[in-house]
Amino acid sequence: MEGHLDYPGLTDDAARPTWPQCFLGAATPRAEADVVLFGAPFDGTVSYRPGSRFAPMQMRVESMGFETYSPNRDADLEDRAVHDAGDLELAPGNAVAALGRIEATARRIYAEGKVPFMIGGEHLVTLGALRAALAAHPALHVLHFDAHSDTREDYLGEPLSHACVMRRAHDLLGDGRIHSFGIRSGTREEFAWSRKHLDLHRDALLGVGALCRRLAAEGTPVYFTVDLDVLDPSALPGTGTPEPGGATFRELQAAFDEIAEARPTIVGADLVELAPQLDASGISTAAACRALREMLLLM
Repeated sequence: MEGHLDYPGLTDDAARPTWPQCFLGAATPRAEADVVLFGAPFDGTVSYRPGSRFAPMQMRVESMGFETYSPNRDADLEDRAVHDAGDLELAPGNAVAALGRIEATARRIYAEGKVPFMIGGEHLVTLGALRAALAAHPALHVLHFDAHSDTREDYLGEPLSHACVMRRAHDLLGDGRIHSFGIRSGTREEFAWSRKHLDLHRDALLGVGALCRRLAAEGTPVYFTVDLDVLDPSALPGTGTPEPGGATFRELQAAFDEIAEARPTIVGADLVELAPQLDASGISTAAACRALREMLLLM
């Protein structure tokens, strides 16, 4: 179908997605949507435990356990124009091809005057969406929640790795336009480099409200990427590289609340690094679903 040419592997224009084919509440027809949600099920460069390619599918299934209404926002996804377009078809192990297809998809969404929101997948998938966001919004800044700085020049000789995604983002954006929060893991060299070139906030999500108020006042377009290992493993053990000492879910929610109050111009977003099969309890997927609902309501 023609829609599959525009969005390889995704639903076409006529489709009104229904659960469990879509994330709960994201059932606006694509032509009427403001935000297009899509999955990027790729984990071909993970350095420890794979499985994040299963996250988009599993989150859709388990979203039925949630209400569309958020008492924090006093807002309901059913009142938002969000279309869940399904998952891209990404060749396992081919990072270049995966990033190319993600970028092409996000560019198409921008061309339609809509905002892309991607569910990973590993964190490298952010790079494809970020390339498209920068083309659409040249003054772009990145708001980055993560346990890891992801600023290696390469990982075992490979520059396209989830351990290098913010370094590749810096290649595109330059100094001072990546704002990283929650960072508590990395090499000595990564921390030295990040302190010099990024706006680095270690170990906490404190200060995100002040940053977002400044970005909002300046009219700066923001791409928001959340690696779920920013959460402590006690809150989300189902991730490929868990790192103790992270945020509680309440702290993550408080950060979302601060962003919502500041109202920066979010022009793209993603949620990455859930590996649902690593947590048989389902708690990790539940936390990811809740985070996704709250992030969509920020859009």
